[in-house]
Amino acid sequence: MSNSENQLDAASEVEISLLDVIHFLQSAWKKLVLASLIGAVIGLSGWIVLGNYSAEYVLLNNNNYNYNNSNNNSYALDLVAWKTLQKSLPNLADQIIDENKVPEAQAALYRAMSSDQWWQKNVIPSYALSKADTKDLAGISKDLDGASTTILNLTLIGSGNTKESAVENVRAAAKFLRTGSAYLQLRSLLNGYESQTISTVADVQQKITNTQIEMGYQEQRVKQLEELHKRFPGNSSAAQQVFGATESNAKYLPIQTQIIAANNDINASKEDLMRLQNRLNQIALTKTFIEQALPLQDQTFDGLALGKQLLDIESNLGAKLAKSDSNGAEFLNALHAQLLSIQVRFTKGLEANTAPKSSGKKGMIKSTAGGLAAAFFLMLLVLLGQRVWLNIKSGGAK
Repeated sequence: MSNSENQLDAASEVEISLLDVIHFLQSAWKKLVLASLIGAVIGLSGWIVLGNYSAEYVLLNNNNYNYNNSNNNSYALDLVAWKTLQKSLPNLADQIIDENKVPEAQAALYRAMSSDQWWQKNVIPSYALSKADTKDLAGISKDLDGASTTILNLTLIGSGNTKESAVENVRAAAKFLRTGSAYLQLRSLLNGYESQTISTVADVQQKITNTQIEMGYQEQRVKQLEELHKRFPGNSSAAQQVFGATESNAKYLPIQTQIIAANNDINASKEDLMRLQNRLNQIALTKTFIEQALPLQDQTFDGLALGKQLLDIESNLGAKLAKSDSNGAEFLNALHAQLLSIQVRFTKGLEANTAPKSSGKKGMIKSTAGGLAAAFFLMLLVLLGQRVWLNIKSGGAK
């Protein structure tokens, strides 16, 4: 067979294939349209029955002015703190689920919040400057670099079968954001204090031992100088004192001057020992606080409630503290400031000035179009399968 004949056969096959497609569509278009309409109705019905309502809740990231600090811009959350919480809160939600401490009727919400993707999708930070603003204003001022990472508010998105449940879920998510964040910071604070009571004590005791040994040498030196002074009493009226003498020529100073210097060294060592002992007493007070605080940490994951309990412990320890114990008062005052700072950060710092807004159901068009497309292609596959089967049967009959 020549090449021209082969080309004519191929063209004939193509022409026949195109005609088959046209004939197929002419015979099956009603079925395809009907299937598509049924799919669209099913998709719409599914959206009506299964579709969720959506609600939004905006938490302002307030700027707490600190008049004792030259840097007054102290937002409740900065970019680094938010990124840390974004990674830690899912793990906390998962821990709450594992320990069966999920609030009533919120199991599904906590399962969703145990995923990193939920926090990326449902908690959206708004920055002082957008990326477009940063590009437009890049050449004006370097101060704008900080503004581009300053979080103004967090928008939480919740969903539910009804408007009421959507609002309840977004409120619950906002509560977990605040209480969980406070809990994580309190746990970090307590872990730091617990580490102090373990590692710092050994270091302080070693310093006390070294200082006591050194003071023993200093006292021995004073005795030797006093004995020397008794043997050479006339040396006390020797030449004038030399200030700033080095160790090599200090021995040529008047003996009385050397005795005074040695006693000053002993007094300095005694002061160091007193400071170190005060540090030990402070750590002992820290240990007392930790022993009472750690059991409470294991009983609740509500950081705001835990913070109030820790403030009560601090207050009770302060009531039992002697009025002359300024060292213990210093620790308790610092502890009170840290606990109160966390409380304020996740109450007044992250605060909503409006109620959650329900925006109704979303995704009607997407659900309807999805049903329509799925039914159309399913019917198309069925009809094509029937056509292929008939062709096979007809071929076998020949």
